[in-house]
Amino acid sequence: MAAITAPPPPPPASTSCRLPRRGSLIRIAAASSSSSSRFRPSSSRRPSSSTSFSAAGSSGGGGEILHVSPPSPPADPPGAPVYVTLPTDAVGPGGRVARPRAMGASLAALAAAGVAGVAFELWWGVVERQGPGEYDWAGYLDLAAMARRHGLRVRAILAFHQCGAGPHDPLWIPLPQWVLEEMDKVPDLSYTNRYQQRNKEYISLGCDSLPVLKGRSPMQAYSDFMRSFRNTFEDYLGAIVTEVQVGMGPGGELRYPSCPTEKLNQPGSSSELGEFQCYDKFMQASLSAQAQILGIQKLGSGGSIGTDGSQQNLEESSFFRSDGGYWDTPYGRFFLEWYSGMLVLHGERLCMIADTIFSGTGVTISGKVAGIHWHYYTCAHPSELTAGYYNTLLRDGYLPIAQMFAKYKAALCCSCFDLRDAEKTNPESSPEGTLRQLVGAAKMCNLPLNGENSVTRLDDASLNQVIRSSRLYSGRSSGTSFSFNYVRMNKSLFEFHNWSRFTKFVRQMSDARTFLARLDVRRGQQYLSSMSVVWVVSRACAYT
Repeated sequence: MAAITAPPPPPPASTSCRLPRRGSLIRIAAASSSSSSRFRPSSSRRPSSSTSFSAAGSSGGGGEILHVSPPSPPADPPGAPVYVTLPTDAVGPGGRVARPRAMGASLAALAAAGVAGVAFELWWGVVERQGPGEYDWAGYLDLAAMARRHGLRVRAILAFHQCGAGPHDPLWIPLPQWVLEEMDKVPDLSYTNRYQQRNKEYISLGCDSLPVLKGRSPMQAYSDFMRSFRNTFEDYLGAIVTEVQVGMGPGGELRYPSCPTEKLNQPGSSSELGEFQCYDKFMQASLSAQAQILGIQKLGSGGSIGTDGSQQNLEESSFFRSDGGYWDTPYGRFFLEWYSGMLVLHGERLCMIADTIFSGTGVTISGKVAGIHWHYYTCAHPSELTAGYYNTLLRDGYLPIAQMFAKYKAALCCSCFDLRDAEKTNPESSPEGTLRQLVGAAKMCNLPLNGENSVTRLDDASLNQVIRSSRLYSGRSSGTSFSFNYVRMNKSLFEFHNWSRFTKFVRQMSDARTFLARLDVRRGQQYLSSMSVVWVVSRACAYT
């Protein structure tokens, strides 16, 4: 590396040396709950168990479903347990459960269908909205209590990112206002591309350890948030809250915001190569320092070379083109190793903090890796490179991430389980190939794996594809586990035909034979089939 001078025109890339694909994805699941609402990191108060059920959403007038007594969490089913992600706004911006009666009825229906548990985001912008170190967990405590009431486990997703595309979005949840004020004062706290466009979905990892948030570093803020969560949900950890997924970037995923999150699921996203997010002053300083360490100072300034036109056409980009792209030169390898290495280091810092804080609580930590599949059948895999995954024709970019997760015994979460190559109009895209590589990395590192769907739909083709994809990791004898998380619950889930497909899907995934719940409906105890619960949920005005 010391002999590198300037990036020479690279030789044509060979296409005869494709390596076996391996991969990895991540996720960090739930922690548990207790019952007080606002905590500072230094607070030693513990919530009393007497208020744990204070706002159970199914309390109220006639027609709601109530358990006679809070049941124990279900035992692991013989197959792959299915979880369901709750609506993004399950707890509103004011920190309270939205539509609690509908939520209670919906949870009862899920329990009757044989679902193992639910997952939901605990938004930084909601919990710590009032000021640094001021935590309001009340709504999420109520939600955890409702899950316990219906015998469901909880996967808690600690969401340190923004939700939605802007104030016009009905599901808009920004970062805490006091964080945004600091980002306005110091714009370089935001991820920045070569056009100096700023992205405020997540704080730039370039300042992870710098005291830029009113005297605290971002890592200290994340650590304090996790510690407050652990203390507040102490009574739930390990029993109800069994997994804590740590948010690690935009969309909660370990990646750079190379493409705005709201565009990733749009039909035109397959044409987006993305932009490298390394132009804030903190990332530039890191790049320069790395170049000096290796004695190649000339290559440590200005960011990536040859990316002009990268958004328009792959072959028009000097960096990404298959024949002679900079990605396969000594310069390209230096830049991409630094860029992806910074992302892995960010993930490791968060895993280390989570492992320390949740040690001995009985919960599993996890993290999520994005399923970026748009250019999988190209040499450079440009959309993966700009997202921070150094995965090309010649290099496995997911195995280092899986190895990092294995170091902290973290579970891996990945999507694409419902996607088929045959659905894609772009011949360069391969969600199935991306998933095989990610699952392969998880297998190599013996990681617990959590699968997810990429699109919220309940047609037979996509559900059958989930079952086929799940078999990639089924039958493991090493003691590692697999589960599936359906993203996400909405009103259409409880429509008759969709509900019928969903309950059949749960049976196929879990191998369970009976899906009955002992329910108390106003007078007397009744046993209602999972199909009958749909009527009750509709009466409760389930989520839209």
